[in-house]
Amino acid sequence: MVLTCADVIGRYFLHSPILGATELTKIGLAVVVFTSLPVITWKGGQIVVDLIDNFFSSKIIRLIAAISSVLVAISLYFVAFRIYAIGARTLKRGIVTDFLYIPTGYVIQYIAIFSWITALGLVLFTVLNAFKRRAQKKMEK
Repeated sequence: MVLTCADVIGRYFLHSPILGATELTKIGLAVVVFTSLPVITWKGGQIVVDLIDNFFSSKIIRLIAAISSVLVAISLYFVAFRIYAIGARTLKRGIVTDFLYIPTGYVIQYIAIFSWITALGLVLFTVLNAFKRRAQKKMEK
């Protein structure tokens, strides 16, 4: 955000924009988004739509949530595998950004790695929550 503000000030008031600011902003956005995904996943901060909660029991809802979490994790794993391959191909071809000549393959592979971390975190979060519920039920008895 500071970079964008400095670029705008430089562009309009000093007639001298920061070269590569757009590239750095795009890379920074990718890094921030994909670095925050595992944290959001671990805290259970995903967006949840409860359209069917009124129609099923709480056990069924928890089962559906667990199944959907595992399916999302599996999907994310395979998508990350493909993203990593694209990053490797991009590095092999030597594709870089226009102004700063930053190899884009490293950013793409970073996205894949944090997608894998998110998938693993989602599975662990689901399993730990299942055990936590069982432990709470045993303590209540």
